This record gives sequence, C-alpha cells and structure tokens, in this order.
Amino acid sequence: MTLKLEKLKSFNGRKGPLLLIIMDGIGIGEPNNSNAVYIADTPTLDKLFASELTIELNAHGSYVGLPTDKDMGNSEVGHNALGAGRVFDQGARLVNAALKNGTVFQSDQWHRIEKRAEKGGAVHFIGLLSDGNVHSHIDHLYTMIDRCAETDFKKVRIHILLDGRDVGQRSALDYVVPLQDRLDKISREKGLNYAIASGGGRMKVTMDRYNADWNIVKRGWDTHVLGIGRQFSSSEEAISTYYKEDEKMTDQYLDPFVITDASGYPVGPVSDGDAVIFINFRGDRAIEISRAFSEKEFSDFDRGPLPDVLYAGMMEYDGDLNIPPDYLVQPSHIDRTVSEYLCAEKVKMFAISETQKFGHVTYFWNGNRSGYIDESLERYVEISSDKIEFDKAPNMKAVEIKDKAIELLKTGEYRFGRLNLANGDMVGHTGFLDAAVIAVEAVDRCVGELLNVIRQLEGIAIITADHGNSDEMFTLDKQGNKKSKTAHTLNRVPFIIYDPGYHDEYDLAPKTGEQGLSNVASTILNLLGYEKVEDYDPSLIVMKDKDYKR
Repeated sequence: MTLKLEKLKSFNGRKGPLLLIIMDGIGIGEPNNSNAVYIADTPTLDKLFASELTIELNAHGSYVGLPTDKDMGNSEVGHNALGAGRVFDQGARLVNAALKNGTVFQSDQWHRIEKRAEKGGAVHFIGLLSDGNVHSHIDHLYTMIDRCAETDFKKVRIHILLDGRDVGQRSALDYVVPLQDRLDKISREKGLNYAIASGGGRMKVTMDRYNADWNIVKRGWDTHVLGIGRQFSSSEEAISTYYKEDEKMTDQYLDPFVITDASGYPVGPVSDGDAVIFINFRGDRAIEISRAFSEKEFSDFDRGPLPDVLYAGMMEYDGDLNIPPDYLVQPSHIDRTVSEYLCAEKVKMFAISETQKFGHVTYFWNGNRSGYIDESLERYVEISSDKIEFDKAPNMKAVEIKDKAIELLKTGEYRFGRLNLANGDMVGHTGFLDAAVIAVEAVDRCVGELLNVIRQLEGIAIITADHGNSDEMFTLDKQGNKKSKTAHTLNRVPFIIYDPGYHDEYDLAPKTGEQGLSNVASTILNLLGYEKVEDYDPSLIVMKDKDYKR
C-alpha cells in the first residue's frame, strides 16, 4: 500500500522543526501536597499551562484501548496511541476477550501445552501477580489455572513476580494468600499437585526491559527454572520474612525466593517435557525472559543446560522479531503510523530517550515494530539509563537527552523530532515525593532549554505526556495517614503547543473532554503542513481555512 499525505492549502508549517516532548508520567492532578508536579518549582510549565494553546487530554482506559475507564494508562499504550493516530484494542482488552470466549483454549499453542501435560509434564505460569492491569491481571491467571484443573493437568507450578508498583507497595499478601488457597483447594479436592514454586519483586527478578540489566533476568532464570535461591516453606513465609528484615522494603524490590518441600527440595524447577506460560500481556518487560526461554543461540547470561520446554507468551511481545515464537492471544495489528506517513513524504526525523523509555519512542511509537521504518530518514538515539534505584538519581538522563536533541535540532537536517523524558514516571514509581519533585524540576529545566532552541530556529514544540504518575504521590487512609502511591494515575495530561511564530492561523479544537492521545498524530501532521489522514482521530487544532478538514 502506497502512503500519501496531502498538503494543507493555508499552512506550510514553520521555517524551523517540529519537536514533540513527552514528559513521561507528568499528569494534571489536584493542587495539593501529594502532587509533585504542583509542588515543584516549574517556571517553564507554569507559563505553558497559562498559554492560550493548551488543552487537557485523556490518557487512560478506553481512550488508549484498555477495557474500562477505571484502567490506568501506561507508557506502552500511550505511545501506541500517540504514534498510531487511532485507538486500538490493547493487551488487557484482547486477553479478556480471548479468555472469555475461549479462543485461548482452542489455539494450537494450548493444545500443544495439553499434550505436554498429558505426558506428565508440569505446566508453569510465570508473571506479575496483581490486578494492576498494566502488565498482567490475576484474573487471567485464575482462569487458566481453573482450566488446567478442569482438564486434569496433574502438576501446575506458579512463579510469582510481586508488584508493589501498579498496586499498593506492600500488598503482595493480598494476592498471594487467595492464590495459595485456590491452589490448595484444587490439590485437595481433585487430587492434583498445584503449588507456588518461586517468586520475587518485579524490579529485582525477571522483568527487566530494553536490556537495561540482564542480571535481573538471570536471577529469574536461576529462581524459576533452576530452583536456586533462598529457600522458604511458603511464599507467605518468604514475603513476611523479607518485610521483617527490612521495614522499608516494598514488594517490587523483594529478593528472589524458592519454595521447598518438607525434604528441602525445590518444588518447581523447570524440567524436560514441561510447558511454561508467561502471563504478562504487556511486552516491554516480557521480551528478555522470552528470549532466554526460546532462543537456541543465547549469550546474555549462562542459562546452563536448556531444558526441553514449550514456552508461550500470553501475547507476541515483539511482532517484527517474533518474540516469542509461540503465544496465546493475537495482538491488534497497528498499521499506518504517523512515522510511516512521514517517511513516505521523505520527512527526516529523530527519536531520543534513555534506555528505560527508548522502546517507547521507537518500538511502541511505530506500532510495535522493531527497527527503523526508513533508516535513510530516521535517527534513533538511546542514552544509557543509570542502573540504580531512580529516587537516588532523580535527574536521570534528562540533561543528556536534552543536549542530544539540541545538537540534532541545530544541524538543520531534521523536520520532526520526538523525545521522552522519563523522570516523572520512573521516579514517581519509587513512591518518594521529594525525589519526584526533583525529577519534575529537572524536566522543567530541560523543557525550558529546548523551547529556547525551538524559538531560535523558528520552529514549533508540542509538550505532552503519556499518562500521569508524579501528579499523585500518596493517598490518605481513613485515619488520615499517608500511603505512598507508586502507580500511574487516571488524571488527564497536558497538551501544549509552543509556537513563537503563531499569528492566529489556527485555534485549538473545542474542549469536549473526549480528546485523547490518539488525537496528537493528526495535530503533528497539521503543524508540519499536512492534512490529517482520513481515518485518523481529529486534530487538536482547527485551521482558519474554509477548506480545512479536521
């Protein structure tokens, strides 16, 4: 299919470039002392929020393809919507439907898992254990466990990754205890052998992303596959022990643990003939462990002898690289992203972020597509993230990202650039308010410097976010006690156009309350001097031209 953009009749863009600045995790929250964005000293954002070219966007729930408007947005679906110009059904919604209508259990992959179970192989489930609905949902695990019991799978093992990030910081037992009760009941009533085998916190075990720290994946491999690690008689004992040993410890940073039987042997190492299902539907933190299980030639850590296992992801986590080869739920096909159209028009562009969000401004932005669309027109720059807890370095790599963006902008080669400043999200996830304030202030300074360059180059900048996080750092319980919040928020996010050359050529679209991140792509096209793509969601600006189509 040949892609083509039409030029606007009355607006050709500005002389200089268009820069999209994504302030990850910086939403619009209540003006109170839990809101790091509100507390922070942000002279640049204050001016932008007061400008006439500002509006609020929805970045959660159905606005980004999630099942309900109670579902928090996240960086994956946010960048999909930003780059696609339309809303596609996303992970949780797809998995919900596939489990509800039973297509998961009718798939070739599930039938292959059944055959392994019939021959005595254990079925292992690995993944994030919570109802945060960002990477996974415990109900999906329950549905598959129940199906295993209904069809008399003899041996099932669960390897739990504890959340404390998209849910309460010390909420692990709220999920572990009911799971253990369910497994005990199945084992008792049906004479089957179902148990929790291993676990650990999501930031310590298994769920690394973007090759930031393969030691995290190796710890998961040792724990889940080899049964090597600190031993406990139950997951409840492991979690309670870690809590007692460090009163400040939160679930996402819990060390790995292995559950043993009465004889001291691990109850669930992965063996020849077994099947392994990774239950996360979101791709970024599932790709590395999937590679470890599915690649014959693998060198990122020493796996030891690779057992003969059938490995399946809940979804395909990387469509271009086919990771993993086997998966249970078919993803939405996101085609004709805004970057594909711009490449078709020979528009040169760049994308920059640090490691933690690099895949978001490239892979997710491009509709879950790896690599360049057209390497002759695009430049992707990854700045290596710090390998420490982000509250200890809340500036992260904002300055380096800003400096590289300025360098590229000043070359005059690029018509469009996009960057992600990760501070508001990654530091917000730590739950430390003071650190989040520093993070937001770092973003504000960098945005200010970027806008100065855009003014000098006679360009335009769009400033927005993919979801909220630092805009609500704690909540109050019924007694008025503070409870740190590490999860994303449901708050709207800012959308601001910084256009020093603005002469009333366009207006912001009427504020209907329905605008979301998917409206940004058409706006980008308009500000570059192009008509929107016909089936893209409407632009957030209205050109003052009677022939203009919004």
